[in-house]
Amino acid sequence: MNALTISELARNAAVGVETVRFYQRKGLMVDPRPSRTGGAPGRRHYGKEDIRRLGFIRSAQRAGFTLDEIATLLALDRTDDRTRIRAMAQARLAELDARIAELQTARSALDRLSRECAGSQSGPCPIIEAFEA
Repeated sequence: MNALTISELARNAAVGVETVRFYQRKGLMVDPRPSRTGGAPGRRHYGKEDIRRLGFIRSAQRAGFTLDEIATLLALDRTDDRTRIRAMAQARLAELDARIAELQTARSALDRLSRECAGSQSGPCPIIEAFEA
């Protein structure tokens, strides 16, 4: 699977071509055009490593890492600094736990308001009233 075009790479990773170009502009992926590496202008050609890197970026995003954090993780991968990688993962976990707690609180409040709304047919709706406050 060598010499993929950018559209083939994007299709392989289930992303758009513009997503690949965006990651290149952000420095997360290399722009392999020969003109960028001192050769004659030409098409981009990608291989298995590019598919792997694109998959890594997408997975890290789903885990909640920012693009800057993903760039740091990619740089740390080359240094084998597991302590720092682990610290980043633990910080992300703490942020996710805080967000989950917020969502659980919001869910409980909305569930309570929904039950109050269903239990009363007169006066202002408790849901609308709560959002106006």
